[in-house]
Amino acid sequence: MKIKTERVNSELAKQITKIISEDIKDPRLGNAIIGVTKLYTTPDLKYAKAYLSIYADSPESIKEAYYTVCRSKAFIRARLKEEVKMRLIPELNFLIDDSVDYSFKIEELLTKINQSGKSDDQ
Repeated sequence: MKIKTERVNSELAKQITKIISEDIKDPRLGNAIIGVTKLYTTPDLKYAKAYLSIYADSPESIKEAYYTVCRSKAFIRARLKEEVKMRLIPELNFLIDDSVDYSFKIEELLTKINQSGKSDDQ
């Protein structure tokens, strides 16, 4: 059962990313690049949490893109019904995936620590 859920999650994530990039024609998305990094469904497939990675030129643009995707939930779900052959399409909940930002901050801190360690050695 676990393999089936992983396959369903992967396919839903791929299709949602495709729908957001190709089918949503809202100008509020601007030039944001949006992808689903992780998706988790409940065992009964009624609900899904989709983590979005959003790249835009400002924090305000990221928020606007996120809210635009959230407002498009019903449209995305309707398009999923057409694209994915499942009896039940889960109710979608979108969250912002900030793990990439977090990893950049950690890398930045490690670089600073490494550089300060080298300057102490000299």
